[in-house]
Amino acid sequence: MVSPHAFTARRYLMCAPTYFDVSYVINPWMSEGTTVDRERADAQWHTLVDVYRAHGHTVEEVTPAPGLPDMVFAANGAAVVRGRVLGSRFHAPERQPEAGLFHLWFKEAGFDVREPESVCEGEGDLTPVGDLILAGTGFRTTTSAHHEAQEHFGLPTVGLRLVDPYFYHLDTALFALDDTNVAYYPAAFSPGSQEVLRTLFPDAVIATREDAMAFGLNSVSDGRNVFISPYATALTERLADRGFTPVPVDLSELHKAGGGIKCCTQEIRS
Repeated sequence: MVSPHAFTARRYLMCAPTYFDVSYVINPWMSEGTTVDRERADAQWHTLVDVYRAHGHTVEEVTPAPGLPDMVFAANGAAVVRGRVLGSRFHAPERQPEAGLFHLWFKEAGFDVREPESVCEGEGDLTPVGDLILAGTGFRTTTSAHHEAQEHFGLPTVGLRLVDPYFYHLDTALFALDDTNVAYYPAAFSPGSQEVLRTLFPDAVIATREDAMAFGLNSVSDGRNVFISPYATALTERLADRGFTPVPVDLSELHKAGGGIKCCTQEIRS
């Protein structure tokens, strides 16, 4: 059966988990004394890279740096739309040095980078959907950064307030299926933001809390294939029912720090 959804080859920026660890606590998924199997994390991450490439996508890598265990979560390093790059300004002091390293990578790759004046955690809270940018706030990225994104990208920015600390970034509670639709977990958002999402995306794929907690919404879609946590079983079935092709990839070792597939994947949109 031919999928009704159009595939688009993507360009991704990723960072190997060479120094991955849980050495501080900045979200509810982290806890003191957590033991990390770095070899397992590395194997899972490389599987994701291989799966992307096998599906026709380009993967480039930024060099990890010692002392920055969360740099593997490359989605937070910037947001790129129409070849324009908005850098990051991290909320947690522990992650702030990452911003300069991602800035340098984009600069050396030939991009101009605008540095945000406000806290802005890249694609963690900025999700392009067609000619809109959905913008999360409540725990990390500020509403003033939403305005900066709108001015920089020249696209309408729709603010969405997150209210559940387990879903501290937008990309843990929502992802774009294609240029017209999304999947999301309603209770992660304020009542007003839920209403906005219902208005904008009446045909959205709705996830359960169980699937959201399994990092099912921290997924990446190329318009046809959805790279998704294997533990988000109900969401996987719903996506398949809509004609998408779920591609399960296990990043459970990285879940210990509150990140999954999308957190590891920065999309470079030309």
